[in-house]
Amino acid sequence: MTKGTVLVAGSNATRIELQGGGSVAIGQYLNETVVPAMALIEAGYAVVLATPDGTKPMIDEASDSPQHFGGDEAAYARAKQFYAEDPSMNQVRTLRSVVAEGLDGYAGLFVPGGHAPVVDLMQSAELGTILRHFHATGKPTALLCHGPVAVAAAMPRAREFRAALIAGDKARAAEYAKGWVYADYRMTVFSASEERTAEGALLHGKVYFDMPEALEVAGGRVTNNPVDFAPYVVVDRDLITGQNPSSDHHLAAQMVEALDRPLADAATP
Repeated sequence: MTKGTVLVAGSNATRIELQGGGSVAIGQYLNETVVPAMALIEAGYAVVLATPDGTKPMIDEASDSPQHFGGDEAAYARAKQFYAEDPSMNQVRTLRSVVAEGLDGYAGLFVPGGHAPVVDLMQSAELGTILRHFHATGKPTALLCHGPVAVAAAMPRAREFRAALIAGDKARAAEYAKGWVYADYRMTVFSASEERTAEGALLHGKVYFDMPEALEVAGGRVTNNPVDFAPYVVVDRDLITGQNPSSDHHLAAQMVEALDRPLADAATP
Protein backbone atom coordinates (compact mmCIF):
# COMPACT_ATOMS: atom_id res chain seq x y z
CA MET A 1 0.00 0.00 0.00
CA THR A 2 1.53 3.30 -1.09
CA LYS A 3 1.03 6.72 0.43
CA GLY A 4 0.02 8.07 -2.97
CA THR A 5 1.16 8.41 -6.57
CA VAL A 6 3.48 11.08 -7.99
CA LEU A 7 3.40 11.94 -11.66
CA VAL A 8 6.82 12.47 -13.25
CA ALA A 9 6.54 14.51 -16.46
CA GLY A 10 9.49 13.66 -18.67
CA SER A 11 10.70 15.15 -21.94
CA ASN A 12 11.14 13.57 -25.36
CA ALA A 13 13.32 16.37 -26.74
CA THR A 14 16.73 15.28 -28.04
CA ARG A 15 18.02 18.52 -29.59
CA ILE A 16 17.88 22.23 -28.74
CA GLU A 17 18.17 25.20 -31.10
CA LEU A 18 21.28 27.40 -30.94
CA GLN A 19 21.73 31.03 -31.89
CA GLY A 20 23.03 31.44 -35.42
CA GLY A 21 21.26 28.33 -36.64
CA GLY A 22 21.63 24.63 -36.05
CA SER A 23 21.04 22.59 -32.94
CA VAL A 24 22.85 20.31 -30.52
CA ALA A 25 22.04 16.97 -28.91
CA ILE A 26 20.56 17.21 -25.42
CA GLY A 27 18.37 15.12 -23.14
CA GLN A 28 17.10 14.69 -19.63
CA TYR A 29 19.67 14.43 -16.82
CA LEU A 30 20.08 11.01 -15.24
CA ASN A 31 20.57 12.11 -11.64
CA GLU A 32 17.79 14.69 -11.87
CA THR A 33 15.41 11.95 -12.96
CA VAL A 34 16.33 9.03 -10.73
CA VAL A 35 17.45 10.65 -7.46
CA PRO A 36 14.04 12.24 -6.74
CA ALA A 37 12.16 9.24 -8.17
CA MET A 38 14.10 6.80 -5.99
CA ALA A 39 13.61 9.03 -2.94
CA LEU A 40 9.86 9.17 -3.54
CA ILE A 41 9.62 5.39 -3.84
CA GLU A 42 11.75 4.90 -0.73
CA ALA A 43 9.41 7.28 1.13
CA GLY A 44 6.43 5.12 0.21
CA TYR A 45 5.09 6.79 -2.92
CA ALA A 46 4.41 5.22 -6.31
CA VAL A 47 5.83 6.93 -9.40
CA VAL A 48 4.25 7.17 -12.85
CA LEU A 49 6.40 8.46 -15.72
CA ALA A 50 4.64 10.20 -18.61
CA THR A 51 6.06 12.00 -21.65
CA PRO A 52 4.59 13.78 -24.67
CA ASP A 53 4.90 10.76 -26.98
CA GLY A 54 4.84 7.97 -24.38
CA THR A 55 8.46 6.85 -24.81
CA LYS A 56 11.27 7.03 -22.25
CA PRO A 57 13.25 10.27 -22.14
CA MET A 58 16.69 10.25 -23.74
CA ILE A 59 19.34 10.62 -21.06
CA ASP A 60 21.77 13.45 -21.77
CA GLU A 61 25.23 12.01 -22.38
CA ALA A 62 26.76 14.74 -20.22
CA SER A 63 24.83 13.46 -17.20
CA ASP A 64 25.72 9.81 -17.64
CA SER A 65 28.63 9.97 -15.23
CA PRO A 66 29.54 9.31 -11.56
CA GLN A 67 30.36 13.03 -11.38
CA HIS A 68 26.65 13.75 -10.90
CA PHE A 69 26.49 11.28 -8.03
CA GLY A 70 29.25 12.87 -5.98
CA GLY A 71 31.82 10.59 -7.61
CA ASP A 72 30.14 7.60 -5.96
CA GLU A 73 30.47 4.74 -8.47
CA ALA A 74 28.04 2.54 -6.52
CA ALA A 75 25.36 5.25 -6.45
CA TYR A 76 25.88 5.83 -10.16
CA ALA A 77 25.51 2.10 -10.87
CA ARG A 78 22.29 1.94 -8.81
CA ALA A 79 20.90 4.91 -10.70
CA LYS A 80 21.72 3.37 -14.06
CA GLN A 81 20.09 0.10 -13.05
CA PHE A 82 17.01 1.86 -11.68
CA TYR A 83 16.49 3.80 -14.89
CA ALA A 84 17.09 0.74 -17.07
CA GLU A 85 15.05 -1.80 -15.12
CA ASP A 86 12.59 -0.32 -12.63
CA PRO A 87 8.97 -0.62 -13.79
CA SER A 88 8.30 3.01 -12.85
CA MET A 89 10.80 4.13 -15.50
CA ASN A 90 9.62 1.71 -18.18
CA GLN A 91 5.83 1.67 -18.01
CA VAL A 92 5.69 5.08 -19.68
CA ARG A 93 2.40 6.85 -20.35
CA THR A 94 1.57 9.75 -22.64
CA LEU A 95 0.76 13.05 -20.98
CA ARG A 96 -2.43 13.07 -23.04
CA SER A 97 -3.60 9.73 -21.60
CA VAL A 98 -2.85 10.88 -18.07
CA VAL A 99 -5.00 13.97 -18.59
CA ALA A 100 -7.78 11.95 -20.23
CA GLU A 101 -7.96 9.47 -17.35
CA GLY A 102 -8.07 12.19 -14.71
CA LEU A 103 -5.57 13.83 -12.39
CA ASP A 104 -7.36 13.62 -9.04
CA GLY A 105 -5.55 10.43 -8.07
CA TYR A 106 -2.10 12.01 -8.17
CA ALA A 107 -0.59 13.42 -5.00
CA GLY A 108 2.21 15.44 -6.61
CA LEU A 109 4.03 16.34 -9.81
CA PHE A 110 7.75 16.28 -10.57
CA VAL A 111 9.59 17.57 -13.68
CA PRO A 112 13.29 16.67 -14.06
CA GLY A 113 15.80 18.86 -15.85
CA GLY A 114 18.50 18.80 -18.46
CA HIS A 115 17.95 21.15 -21.41
CA ALA A 116 15.19 18.91 -22.81
CA PRO A 117 12.16 20.49 -21.03
CA VAL A 118 13.09 23.86 -22.59
CA VAL A 119 12.18 22.41 -25.99
CA ASP A 120 8.95 20.47 -25.56
CA LEU A 121 7.55 20.62 -22.03
CA MET A 122 7.49 24.40 -21.69
CA GLN A 123 5.05 24.58 -24.61
CA SER A 124 3.10 21.37 -24.01
CA ALA A 125 -0.67 21.89 -23.87
CA GLU A 126 -1.09 18.67 -21.90
CA LEU A 127 1.50 19.66 -19.31
CA GLY A 128 -0.24 23.04 -19.10
CA THR A 129 -3.48 21.29 -18.17
CA ILE A 130 -1.64 19.18 -15.59
CA LEU A 131 0.12 22.17 -14.03
CA ARG A 132 -3.08 24.18 -13.76
CA HIS A 133 -4.78 21.24 -12.02
CA PHE A 134 -1.98 20.82 -9.50
CA HIS A 135 -1.90 24.57 -8.87
CA ALA A 136 -5.67 24.76 -8.37
CA THR A 137 -5.63 21.83 -5.95
CA GLY A 138 -2.49 22.99 -4.11
CA LYS A 139 -0.64 19.72 -4.68
CA PRO A 140 3.18 19.75 -4.45
CA THR A 141 4.74 20.59 -7.81
CA ALA A 142 8.52 20.17 -7.99
CA LEU A 143 10.80 21.06 -10.90
CA LEU A 144 14.58 20.79 -11.11
CA CYS A 145 17.39 22.63 -12.94
CA HIS A 146 16.02 23.60 -16.41
CA GLY A 147 12.78 21.88 -15.42
CA PRO A 148 11.26 24.99 -13.76
CA VAL A 149 10.97 26.70 -17.14
CA ALA A 150 8.32 24.08 -17.92
CA VAL A 151 5.89 26.00 -15.68
CA ALA A 152 5.51 28.25 -18.72
CA ALA A 153 3.28 25.51 -20.13
CA ALA A 154 0.57 26.70 -17.73
CA MET A 155 0.30 29.97 -19.68
CA PRO A 156 -2.71 30.46 -21.93
CA ARG A 157 -0.34 30.99 -24.89
CA ALA A 158 2.75 29.01 -23.96
CA ARG A 159 3.81 28.18 -27.52
CA GLU A 160 3.69 31.83 -28.54
CA PHE A 161 5.56 32.80 -25.35
CA ARG A 162 8.48 30.52 -26.26
CA ALA A 163 8.53 31.75 -29.86
CA ALA A 164 8.69 35.37 -28.66
CA LEU A 165 11.62 34.55 -26.37
CA ILE A 166 13.49 32.95 -29.27
CA ALA A 167 12.77 36.06 -31.36
CA GLY A 168 14.17 38.24 -28.56
CA ASP A 169 10.85 40.08 -28.13
CA LYS A 170 10.47 40.25 -24.35
CA ALA A 171 7.56 42.69 -24.48
CA ARG A 172 5.54 40.34 -26.67
CA ALA A 173 6.53 37.40 -24.48
CA ALA A 174 5.21 39.27 -21.43
CA GLU A 175 1.90 39.82 -23.22
CA TYR A 176 1.60 36.13 -24.00
CA ALA A 177 2.31 35.33 -20.34
CA LYS A 178 -0.68 37.28 -19.03
CA GLY A 179 -2.94 35.10 -16.93
CA TRP A 180 -0.10 32.80 -15.83
CA VAL A 181 -1.02 31.09 -12.57
CA TYR A 182 2.57 31.21 -11.26
CA ALA A 183 3.02 34.98 -11.66
CA ASP A 184 4.55 36.46 -8.49
CA TYR A 185 5.67 33.03 -7.20
CA ARG A 186 9.19 32.81 -5.80
CA MET A 187 11.24 30.26 -7.74
CA THR A 188 14.70 29.31 -8.93
CA VAL A 189 16.07 27.76 -12.12
CA PHE A 190 19.42 27.07 -13.84
CA SER A 191 21.23 30.42 -13.65
CA ALA A 192 22.57 32.55 -16.50
CA SER A 193 26.15 32.09 -15.31
CA GLU A 194 25.69 28.33 -15.07
CA GLU A 195 24.27 28.41 -18.61
CA ARG A 196 27.41 30.18 -19.86
CA THR A 197 29.45 27.29 -18.44
CA ALA A 198 27.19 24.72 -20.10
CA GLU A 199 27.31 26.55 -23.41
CA GLY A 200 31.09 26.56 -23.44
CA ALA A 201 31.74 23.08 -22.13
CA LEU A 202 28.79 21.08 -23.46
CA LEU A 203 26.70 22.86 -26.07
CA HIS A 204 29.48 24.70 -27.92
CA GLY A 205 27.00 27.39 -28.81
CA LYS A 206 24.51 29.82 -27.26
CA VAL A 207 20.92 29.06 -26.40
CA TYR A 208 18.30 31.61 -27.40
CA PHE A 209 17.30 32.70 -23.91
CA ASP A 210 18.39 32.31 -20.30
CA MET A 211 16.01 30.51 -17.99
CA PRO A 212 15.84 33.12 -15.17
CA GLU A 213 15.08 35.87 -17.68
CA ALA A 214 12.32 33.81 -19.28
CA LEU A 215 10.58 33.27 -15.95
CA GLU A 216 11.09 36.88 -14.86
CA VAL A 217 9.57 38.16 -18.11
CA ALA A 218 6.53 36.03 -17.29
CA GLY A 219 6.23 37.50 -13.79
CA GLY A 220 8.15 34.99 -11.68
CA ARG A 221 10.32 36.18 -8.77
CA VAL A 222 13.55 34.33 -9.54
CA THR A 223 16.53 34.01 -7.22
CA ASN A 224 19.75 32.03 -7.67
CA ASN A 225 22.54 30.86 -5.40
CA PRO A 226 25.51 33.18 -6.05
CA VAL A 227 27.74 30.09 -6.00
CA ASP A 228 27.36 28.30 -9.33
CA PHE A 229 26.41 24.61 -9.18
CA ALA A 230 25.88 24.69 -5.41
CA PRO A 231 22.57 23.23 -4.20
CA TYR A 232 19.68 25.69 -3.95
CA VAL A 233 15.96 25.05 -3.52
CA VAL A 234 13.09 27.54 -3.26
CA VAL A 235 9.68 26.63 -1.84
CA ASP A 236 6.68 28.91 -2.34
CA ARG A 237 3.24 27.50 -1.57
CA ASP A 238 2.70 24.45 -3.83
CA LEU A 239 5.79 25.15 -5.97
CA ILE A 240 9.21 23.59 -5.22
CA THR A 241 12.08 24.49 -7.54
CA GLY A 242 15.75 23.48 -7.58
CA GLN A 243 18.46 25.43 -9.37
CA ASN A 244 20.89 22.85 -10.77
CA PRO A 245 21.86 19.16 -10.88
CA SER A 246 23.44 19.26 -7.43
CA SER A 247 20.09 20.28 -5.95
CA ASP A 248 18.63 16.82 -6.64
CA HIS A 249 18.71 15.39 -3.09
CA HIS A 250 17.63 18.68 -1.52
CA LEU A 251 14.64 19.03 -3.84
CA ALA A 252 13.67 15.38 -3.28
CA ALA A 253 13.68 15.90 0.49
CA GLN A 254 11.52 19.02 0.20
CA MET A 255 9.05 17.22 -2.03
CA VAL A 256 8.74 14.22 0.28
CA GLU A 257 8.19 16.61 3.21
CA ALA A 258 5.48 18.48 1.28
CA LEU A 259 3.76 15.25 0.26
CA ASP A 260 3.89 13.85 3.81
CA ARG A 261 2.49 16.97 5.45
CA PRO A 262 -1.21 16.39 4.60
CA LEU A 263 -0.89 12.75 5.70
CA ALA A 264 0.61 13.81 9.02
CA ASP A 265 -2.11 16.45 9.49
CA ALA A 266 -4.82 13.87 8.76
CA ALA A 267 -3.33 11.50 11.33
CA THR A 268 -3.30 14.17 14.05
CA PRO A 269 -6.38 13.86 16.30
